[in-house]
Amino acid sequence: MSGQPIIREEMHLLVTGANGQLGQCLADQLVAQVIPHTLLSRQDADINDTVVLERIIADKAVTAIINAAAYTAVDKAESEPELAQRVNVDGPAALAKLSARFDIPLLHVSTDYVFDGNQQRPYVETDAAVPVGVYGQTKLDGELAIQRHATKYIILRTAWVFGEYGNNFLKTMLRLGKERDTLGVVADQIGCPTYAGDIAKALITIARQLHDGDGEDNAKYGVYHYVGDEAVSWHGFAVAIFAEANRMGVLAKVPIVNAITTEAYPAPAKRPGVSVLSTAKITEDYGLGASKWRVALLCILVSCL
Repeated sequence: MSGQPIIREEMHLLVTGANGQLGQCLADQLVAQVIPHTLLSRQDADINDTVVLERIIADKAVTAIINAAAYTAVDKAESEPELAQRVNVDGPAALAKLSARFDIPLLHVSTDYVFDGNQQRPYVETDAAVPVGVYGQTKLDGELAIQRHATKYIILRTAWVFGEYGNNFLKTMLRLGKERDTLGVVADQIGCPTYAGDIAKALITIARQLHDGDGEDNAKYGVYHYVGDEAVSWHGFAVAIFAEANRMGVLAKVPIVNAITTEAYPAPAKRPGVSVLSTAKITEDYGLGASKWRVALLCILVSCL
């Protein structure tokens, strides 16, 4: 099947990685906003299976692809580099080629782990990417593959994703808070917690603006950062989670949270030390403010009651 530019006034989004925490938030938002869409999980189709994806794009008259599929097991990536490569590099490359073939935008989610974390000011999109582990390297290689094969792309780097779905730091802390009286949390890694629901809204907003734009000359493609509005350490994030969970009655008592160093909590993969990302560019180009992670935290805790 040879790809042809799709001509359709109605927006129809194809979402890959539909079973992940971001994918499920995207599904919720698309239903709420009554936007035509097709959801693909890993069980539905491999993102490297271009024959299946070509058929879906053509049959559904897809107008943009949102790639929420990713290998995100940071530590396991050190011992499973081939699998991380397949999902984080080969998959985005295949989607980028389809994007070019059908002349539709590809919106792809990347990570702060493309940076080494040695910079004290917030990273902007033009700062040099220097990953410190296999996961970050494969995510960067995925970005480069997209830039090589597609022209209509948005690469959205985000960080410290949490939400109602899947496994994440918030859910781990709530579980440990119920099980333990004391725990240690790393205090020398700094980043911006980001609510998965806000990332989903940002991606859909961008897709809509690209679809409804006045023309290709006004389309703003490229790399963007989208993260939470307040930088904090993992320790600080944990303290905030426990305090609000206790205040709202989700936790009966607040555990003692000891601040520890990264060295005191060894892991197979090295993490960036300070990976704060600037969101100025996405605000200027798309009018999107940073994710208000403390507000999102409260909303999630309310759902736990």
